[in-house]
Amino acid sequence: MSDTNHSLPSGGHPANTDKDRGAHVTHRGGGLFSTEDWWAVWVGLLVIVIAWALFASGSSIKWLAVAPARWSSIGAAGADFVKHLPNYVALFLMFAVLFGVSLAALRQKVAHFLPSFLILFIASVLIFHLGAWVNAAKYNLEPPLVALALGLVISNVFRLPEWFSAGLRVEFYIKVGIVLLGATLPFTLLVWAGPVAVGQATIVSLVTFFVIFFAATAFGLDKRFAAVLGVGGAVCGVSAAIAIAGAVRAKREQASVAITLVILWAIVMIFVLPFASRSLGLSTGVAGAWIGTSEFADAAGIAAAQAYGDFAKSAADSIAGAPEASLQAFTLMKVVGRDIWIGIWAFLLAIVATTRWETEDSGVKAKANAGEIWARFPKFVIGFVIASALVTWIASHYSLADYRKVVTPEFVAPITALRTWAFIFCFFSIGLTTRVRSLTATGIKPFLAFTAGVVVNIAIGYVLSAHVFASYWNSLGQGS
Repeated sequence: MSDTNHSLPSGGHPANTDKDRGAHVTHRGGGLFSTEDWWAVWVGLLVIVIAWALFASGSSIKWLAVAPARWSSIGAAGADFVKHLPNYVALFLMFAVLFGVSLAALRQKVAHFLPSFLILFIASVLIFHLGAWVNAAKYNLEPPLVALALGLVISNVFRLPEWFSAGLRVEFYIKVGIVLLGATLPFTLLVWAGPVAVGQATIVSLVTFFVIFFAATAFGLDKRFAAVLGVGGAVCGVSAAIAIAGAVRAKREQASVAITLVILWAIVMIFVLPFASRSLGLSTGVAGAWIGTSEFADAAGIAAAQAYGDFAKSAADSIAGAPEASLQAFTLMKVVGRDIWIGIWAFLLAIVATTRWETEDSGVKAKANAGEIWARFPKFVIGFVIASALVTWIASHYSLADYRKVVTPEFVAPITALRTWAFIFCFFSIGLTTRVRSLTATGIKPFLAFTAGVVVNIAIGYVLSAHVFASYWNSLGQGS
């Protein structure tokens, strides 16, 4: 395996000196088809435009965006796979062509990439099928998390051949996934969510980020590392950590540490938050908002919110509010309110890293250079915004009810499935390129800094959800 001590956006090229950074920035500042960032934008937007064209013509990209059906027995899972084998073959070919063309344009060896990606894809199919098990949520077997854990086990037990690393394009996969994420988060959702959800998400995003960031820097951690930890805790865990690492050019192992901490606390919160909400007698709406404010990963948060909704369905419980209000409130707070901050933080921190932190590293004071900022700015964030704007325009022709009934199943859901595939590729690649010793080398300081944010996050989330904005969240749980 290749060494993991690389700057994330470099795609495998060392960036350990200011000279290296400067040369790399020049490369990133090239044309619209000369960098991995731009190709991630084009790949993501091409998929979205094709999906939109099919949707507009009364069809859908669902056939290609295949995802395993829920199953309760191995036989059922096998039958579903055989039934959709042509879909999986077509899906592989689509990804192979899109990624292959991109890498060829970037002068990478496609002949090395394709066999490696084939193995990665087959493993991802198996992982995705495991996540479709009816009891997967109970055991937190979400596909991206399983992919990460399996990759870590494999990479730390076995020595993988050098040629296999050609298909482990961590940054490329996550950048494409984030562009596709934009299509699932139209700006219209912010209006539908209401000022309370947006306001609460803003408070949490800002406070949690600065608590973790200043705690990390107080412990003597690098500012880039502190930024990755901060946004990982303040926004959308894993995706945010990788996106910000690319924006500020943090080292790959720093992103891996942040991801590990996000997953660790996300799993803990799956059990803690529903239990605490039940003990405090919170309504489903308030509990869902608290979970949405305090959880660190969408998959884990959905599991926790769903668990509390299940509590409310039980005749033995006297939890106020409709069972579905828990998941609805979580979605408004986390998936809409907090996740949209990925692009905002990436934009702001890319500017700060370029104009402040790198100037401090070099010891040369210089004014902000627009060209330098543009060269460093993560272009995949532009793709995220364009995708969101496009779906916003589409959503503007529908009411919220019609959007959920018509647009979501035929247009958004297939893109969400493709996004999940990209995330599985990414997380599996992260695991396969990460050594446990690189995670432990940073010591206990990152854990303490992140945990400080966890404590503040939970406290603020409870106060805002159960007291300040309680009437709003309770209204979601009215009725049956």
